[in-house]
Amino acid sequence: MINQVYQLVAPRQFEVTYNNENIKSDKVVVRPLYLSICAADQRYYTGSRNEQVLKKKLPMSLVHEGVGEVVYDNKGIFKTGTRVIMVPNTPVETDAVIAENYLPSSKFRSSGYDGFMQDYVFMDHGRVVEIDESIEDLSTIAYSELVSVSWHAIRRFERKSNANKNSFGIWGDGNLGYITAILLNKLYPNAAIYIFGKTDYKLSHFSFADEIYHIHEVPEGVAFDHAFECVGGKGSQSAVNQIIDLISPEGTVSLLGVSEYPVEVNTRLVLEKGLTMFGSSRSGAQDFKDIAKFYKDHPDVVEKLALLKGNEFDVKTINDAVNAFEKDLSTSWGKTVIKWTM
Repeated sequence: MINQVYQLVAPRQFEVTYNNENIKSDKVVVRPLYLSICAADQRYYTGSRNEQVLKKKLPMSLVHEGVGEVVYDNKGIFKTGTRVIMVPNTPVETDAVIAENYLPSSKFRSSGYDGFMQDYVFMDHGRVVEIDESIEDLSTIAYSELVSVSWHAIRRFERKSNANKNSFGIWGDGNLGYITAILLNKLYPNAAIYIFGKTDYKLSHFSFADEIYHIHEVPEGVAFDHAFECVGGKGSQSAVNQIIDLISPEGTVSLLGVSEYPVEVNTRLVLEKGLTMFGSSRSGAQDFKDIAKFYKDHPDVVEKLALLKGNEFDVKTINDAVNAFEKDLSTSWGKTVIKWTM
């Protein structure tokens, strides 16, 4: 069959290309239903990535967050109409120690490998995760990839941290900080959740947190057992060092914010306090399976995640897609969702 793929060929310019796909292959054929725009997609769309990187990776279909429905499965494992979360990470090998999302050989959709802006996506069976029938809000589930990133970091934290888990500090009042706070609040219901940010109207969304602090107005004596840094960018350095200042001895610092520049860290205090710092990036298929079950078991989590949804665009044409990306650039809170009707 001929499959239409909508690729970014240059900054702010999409074009359609045609791929000849074998529908009788061992892939699952998925029709995208809802997609969500990520900051990484925007770096490609706006051309803010290094010029050499753009030359190497474009043309490329964008978007690595999305849900769809199975339209055909030659193996008969998934029934037609099954709603699934699409897993963007595609490993080509396994390792007994290194997780799939850290293997350099793994392919990741919308990062050098066509993303989900296609009429149909041909996926390995292990890259699709069924959504329970009880979940109706697919537009919220569209940004499950970002939820899986936070989930993955928390699970890694659990293996690396000490037994003191009475309080958590979360730096970042954006999407990732909000998701991490929701998950920690549910996984550790008896622990105190402290949010550190700088934008009042964003911080107002964290009503479930025990304490909310403006980063320039933190009272004396504030401390916590462990921390999650969800800031990224230019703010990473100040966030990391503020965490180091306030965290309790032998605490664990989970780094999730992506910075394009090197960050200076107060290693003297890291040593003095005996801190553990580790980074997490992306996620694997098991993380998606875990959160799909988590949604089923805790429907209130889906309701809280729905508050993160910003604008939703019905995309029927390339111009609609451009409009969605442009409007997303001026969105200061939440995730932009695309209803994919191309």
